[in-house]
Amino acid sequence: MAILTVDDSPTTCSIIGSYLEGFGQKLFFTGTGHETIKFLGITSFGAPSETVDLILLDIVLPDMDGRDVCRIIKNSEHLKDIPVIIITSLLEMEHLEKAFEAGATDYINKPVHKIELLARIRSALKLKFEMDKRKVRERSLIEVTLQLEEAIKQLNLLSTLDGLTGIANRRRFDEYIDLEWRRGIRNVKPLSLIMADIDYFKNYNDLYGHLAGDECLKTVARALQGVMNRPGDLLCRYGGEEFVAVLPGTPKNGSLLMAEKMSAVVKNAKIVNKSSKVDDYVTVSMGVATALPTREALPAVLIAEADKALYEAKQAGRNTVRAAGG
Repeated sequence: MAILTVDDSPTTCSIIGSYLEGFGQKLFFTGTGHETIKFLGITSFGAPSETVDLILLDIVLPDMDGRDVCRIIKNSEHLKDIPVIIITSLLEMEHLEKAFEAGATDYINKPVHKIELLARIRSALKLKFEMDKRKVRERSLIEVTLQLEEAIKQLNLLSTLDGLTGIANRRRFDEYIDLEWRRGIRNVKPLSLIMADIDYFKNYNDLYGHLAGDECLKTVARALQGVMNRPGDLLCRYGGEEFVAVLPGTPKNGSLLMAEKMSAVVKNAKIVNKSSKVDDYVTVSMGVATALPTREALPAVLIAEADKALYEAKQAGRNTVRAAGG
């Protein structure tokens, strides 16, 4: 703990110093307002000479009113919580009232008496200690709160991601298509879906094993994700070996072009599949559906249309793209 005494009287400073001798505090002394401001590092070009825990401040200083010094201290962010005890021989109530308005914590009359001085210092330092402990608790609480918020944010993020492939999961798809359906109603813009199914994936698992199957799913997901160029386009793992792409504001022709790109990029990944009946490499079948969202319909209608188109693609021999409605 450190105490700063601000008084232009060498006698007063000497008396206070003798009273505080052996009190277990570091003692500092300044004699003017400007010297105090510089010592505390309040000036733009200065830095604190020492850390101070308590200030004993005379009202009458040779260059400034002590209450103005107190006000400057209290307006300084890094000093505002330091208790200030006014030392004064001005006992008129208006002087004390102005001192407290300036931010003083307590006051001591001159001449200073040792018992009163030590009692008021102990009281002020106890208050300062409690305030410091409270600030530490508050900082700790803020830190824990921020950590909790970040953990919740990460948990929410993880809850919308597929654990195997790292892309959006079925839950995120359900949320997103509902959101984009409502946005399409407001903006009067189409919404397209592409449903993709890995051809003969069960055969692939049977031949190469489930670990290889997992790697296949991850590779296909990365390949498909690579063609999602627009920020609003979302690729999700729909379930098992099925994927779905949500394409807001994309008309039928645009969604068909995207499906062809997705089909090509999977084949170009060259995942060997000797169990396939349509190619030497892993391929996908795709169903495409487009709708103009309305309040009278639900996104489930669009999903059903895309699923129906996917079924037609499989019936047509797989490794192909079909659009709802022909």
